Amino acid sequence: MAGKTGKRRGRLIMTVLTLLALLTMGGVAVYRFVPPPITWLMTTRLIEGEGRDYRWRSLDDISPRLVQAVIASEDSTFCAHRGFDMKAIEKALNANERGGRVRGGSTISQQTAKNVFLWPSRDWIRKGLEAGYTVLIEATWGKRRIMEVYLNVAEWAPGVYGAEAAAQHWFGKSARNLTAREAARLAAILPSPRRYDAVSPGPYVRRRASRVQAAMGTVRNDGLAACVLG
Repeated sequence: MAGKTGKRRGRLIMTVLTLLALLTMGGVAVYRFVPPPITWLMTTRLIEGEGRDYRWRSLDDISPRLVQAVIASEDSTFCAHRGFDMKAIEKALNANERGGRVRGGSTISQQTAKNVFLWPSRDWIRKGLEAGYTVLIEATWGKRRIMEVYLNVAEWAPGVYGAEAAAQHWFGKSARNLTAREAARLAAILPSPRRYDAVSPGPYVRRRASRVQAAMGTVRNDGLAACVLG
């Protein structure tokens, strides 16, 4: 009797795991072609009573300057890695062990996986799932689609998601018309978009934006965005 119960439990666990795997693969496959209608973070903010300004745009309708800016700011090896920047992860772990400011070491691919499929937290379960989704989207989406989704779902101000909404919110213009300076400002506030101001930035954001804008030249000249911009 105990043996039959154990077998039934084992079959149930396998069924649940199979369904979870199918749901995971299905979501990744669908979003390869279809814009995500909403993310976990957007849902959380809506429950908290915050609005949602989310305007999907094709990558062709987003300024290449913003692509260069986020690569310069967030992930300079985006076109070279397969989802994970091992050197950045090692540096983050070393910094955290020394008790300094906690560093993330996440690539744009990892941030996209988290933003689209997972809840906003730092627990190990979410980090493990993030790694799995990162492998999947790198294998099935490709770099250009990853960048397109990232730029469209990233939070750029309270209730403001994606490059188009961000450009309209901060500069009153379309994302396709962003200047290099404006793109650098948007990239500079990405780490804390609910705290910083892209139009009237403080000293920290001004310095960071200046560094980003300078690094954009390196991204352009060294072809660090070639996997996205061609």
